[in-house]
Amino acid sequence: MKPANQSALFETQINSLPLVHRGKVRDIYAVDDDKLLIVQTDRLSAFDVILPDPIPGKGQLLTAVSAFWFDKLEHIIPNHLTGIEPESVVTADERSQVEGRAFVIRKLKPLPVEAIVRGYIVGSGWKDYQATGTICGIQLPPGLKQAEKIPGGAIFTPSTKAQIGQHDENIALSEVEQQIGKELTALVREKAVRLYTEAADYAAQRGIIIADTKFEFGLGAAGELYLIDEVLTPDSSRFWPAAEYRTGISPPSYDKQFVRDWLETQDWNKKSPAPQLPETVIQQTVAKYQEALRLLTA
Repeated sequence: MKPANQSALFETQINSLPLVHRGKVRDIYAVDDDKLLIVQTDRLSAFDVILPDPIPGKGQLLTAVSAFWFDKLEHIIPNHLTGIEPESVVTADERSQVEGRAFVIRKLKPLPVEAIVRGYIVGSGWKDYQATGTICGIQLPPGLKQAEKIPGGAIFTPSTKAQIGQHDENIALSEVEQQIGKELTALVREKAVRLYTEAADYAAQRGIIIADTKFEFGLGAAGELYLIDEVLTPDSSRFWPAAEYRTGISPPSYDKQFVRDWLETQDWNKKSPAPQLPETVIQQTVAKYQEALRLLTA
């Protein structure tokens, strides 16, 4: 069934290139043997389930945020961008599907784990801490409150990379080492924490707290490490307005936590199909994403 909102791009239909994969929010096409076209649709996923209603303009907003961070953080690690204009690799009648919402990227080998960095204790990390006093096996001091800043600085808490309809699971550092080796794990950890720390310091100057975020990395043919996928967007991060931040609650956010909070009030088992979003939730989500982009890039 097509989404009711026809002004949003729920799914691309690019016939001039071979479709490689449809993810939760991105559609990926092959440009040639070593390049891909990655298109950010207006789909939204929550609890690892694709929601039936798109968020109009979300793809362009997230692409703009990612482009900003890729440029700002390139001195830390190279990224997968090629600089090739997406409109140049599709036919004229397909350009509207990629305009402002796509990248032509290097074809790399993605690492099989997600690099989560947490600066604050919230979400699944808060649940783990309440149960065990740890997050991903990392011992934290007793008595921390929800949304409190993690003492001693940000921590690297990797997770599995779930397929559509399945849920990511936090894993210990030792499990990552078994999958990709100790040396590469140490490099991923170092780069992820540095990326988060520099971005969080910058965002703090703009009135935004980046509570946590997810990075993804890939390897080139010679084994070199690249930053891939999206980076520090409201889809992959928790952005909190600094002026409204306090501990003991899950603070108001600029990200899709707003949608998650609404879904938590519904009679839903967190499996597909997800409930339809009210128009008010859709519009407020658009407004939050727009505000995050304005504050970060102004």
